[in-house]
Amino acid sequence: MSKNSIDWLLQDLNPQAMSFSYLILATFLLASIVLLIIFSRGPKNKSLPKGSLGFPIVGETLSFLIAQRKEQGAKWVEERISKYGSVFKTSLMGSPTVVIIGQAGNKFILTADDDVLAAQQPPTIQAIGGKNNLFELTGSRYKLIKGAMLGFLKPESLQNYVKRMDDIVRTLILEESRERDTIKAVVFMKKLTFNVACDVLFGIKDEFTKERLFDDFNLSFKAIWSLPLNFPGTVFRRGLQARSRIVDCILPILRKRKEEISAGTMDPRSDVISCLLALRDENGETIDEGTVVDNFVMLMIASHDTSAILLSLMIWKLVRDPKVYKRVLAEHEEILKGRDKGGGLSWGDLQKMRYTWRVAQELMRLIPPVFGSFRKALKDISFGGYKIPKGWQVLWVAWGTHTNGDVFERPDEFEPSRFEGPSRPIPPFTYLPFGGGLRTCIGNEFARVETLTVVHNLVTGYEWSQLEPEEVITRQPMPYPSMGLPIKIRPRKSS
Repeated sequence: MSKNSIDWLLQDLNPQAMSFSYLILATFLLASIVLLIIFSRGPKNKSLPKGSLGFPIVGETLSFLIAQRKEQGAKWVEERISKYGSVFKTSLMGSPTVVIIGQAGNKFILTADDDVLAAQQPPTIQAIGGKNNLFELTGSRYKLIKGAMLGFLKPESLQNYVKRMDDIVRTLILEESRERDTIKAVVFMKKLTFNVACDVLFGIKDEFTKERLFDDFNLSFKAIWSLPLNFPGTVFRRGLQARSRIVDCILPILRKRKEEISAGTMDPRSDVISCLLALRDENGETIDEGTVVDNFVMLMIASHDTSAILLSLMIWKLVRDPKVYKRVLAEHEEILKGRDKGGGLSWGDLQKMRYTWRVAQELMRLIPPVFGSFRKALKDISFGGYKIPKGWQVLWVAWGTHTNGDVFERPDEFEPSRFEGPSRPIPPFTYLPFGGGLRTCIGNEFARVETLTVVHNLVTGYEWSQLEPEEVITRQPMPYPSMGLPIKIRPRKSS
């Protein structure tokens, strides 16, 4: 393990925790070396994919996360493909893992039954998101919770939220740009999407509560992709503490709404939390508090951070590509011309933003918000002639097909038009910004509506320039401009 790896692991430790942390780490490393020697002498299963499990527990997690921070995750995978092939073994996030690259592998993973490949996430994601969140559930409970959430996230329901979302976005952008002419777009997009999720999805409008939750969700999200080392000063420990504060904050809100629903003073269809509280399973029993909290935490993370990523990348792309920006602006100015003066954004307006969404789709192809996703083998299975042992993780990677020349013509070029009635249809399980199969992200339509609403308000009301033209993309663990995308923003003269 290199000094850079150790420094990365111990980043942001306070002075009091540093010496203790180094002592713990030294002990851990010594034990790892001993275990590595013991394991290397054990019998080798020739049917396993080729690859390296790295250090016990740590595995290859550090090198993977460091590569991700440099937006070199694809290179990390490519290096192993060149050594071991498109199916290889490694160890990530505390568990032995088989990585499978390509369309056939994507389909195999994303269409497998839950009793074969369960949607059980790595220990860090389980600890932060909770064991009863939608990503972990299976069977009838999964269908029950998913159905309730879809009631708010399907297009028919989202039509009712467009005006409210438009008002929130317009107000927040105006407030932010009024106070200063230079902002960090990444931070602002995170705040904006968090406020939209709080208000539209969860009915949380109190500003103090939103600010308190926002800070803790940021800490929790960082811990999701970290080493599961729970000792003072680590990212994982801070994430666990943040989750605990989130639970303490949301429980009183949850219990108050439960009382209001029972008293008939609150409509259980008014927000996702209320809907889950009023939900009953096949036995007529209500959903326990823990399940409601876990799904609040995971849906909040999924609904606001991934949208913030896409919006940050849209701002980054539009300021760097005048040709694309000019065409996006023209599309939105045309929409303004057909609207009554002073009228707000409508569902019909969103459907006219075809080119804008093609730009977003192409960005997600080249820079997937989610690098890949894990499943867990519940029994011994095989793929491509290799054995995947019970208990091991399986990881599919979006990059494996998003930049494949056999799937997309000129895959390294930015061409939004490839999504406009392509001459060569995109094969299934090759374009996966929202996953695929039965567990396709249920918030994909919400993300589209939110992205288009924000972009519309930005391009029709403001102009901006990038203060750091050489700023690159890095994963933290999602892909963001490395400096937070500082921009100079001002109202458009015509607005």
